[in-house]
Amino acid sequence: MNRPPPDLCAIAQRVVWFESAEETLRQPKRFLAYVMTFGTVEEVCIARKYFSAQDFEAVLADPPAGIFDARSWSYWNGVYRRRPVPPLPQRTIPT
Repeated sequence: MNRPPPDLCAIAQRVVWFESAEETLRQPKRFLAYVMTFGTVEEVCIARKYFSAQDFEAVLADPPAGIFDARSWSYWNGVYRRRPVPPLPQRTIPT
């Protein structure tokens, strides 16, 4: 099994501090949602070396609930010209 690049591991370790970087990077869409919400400009630039613009946009098309905050959600939807901005994804409690 190939190890993820060290620079991506460092980002994963910081933005998803509660689990291992390797575990985080096994779920790329979830990882990108965390980067898009909590990543620095430098971390976003590093992530863009490994993930395409389509990968980032795919996160917006099917976002994991409970990660984005309103500001990040609005910003990234603006970057990808998604207007009007869809409602912020919410977690639901099964009944």
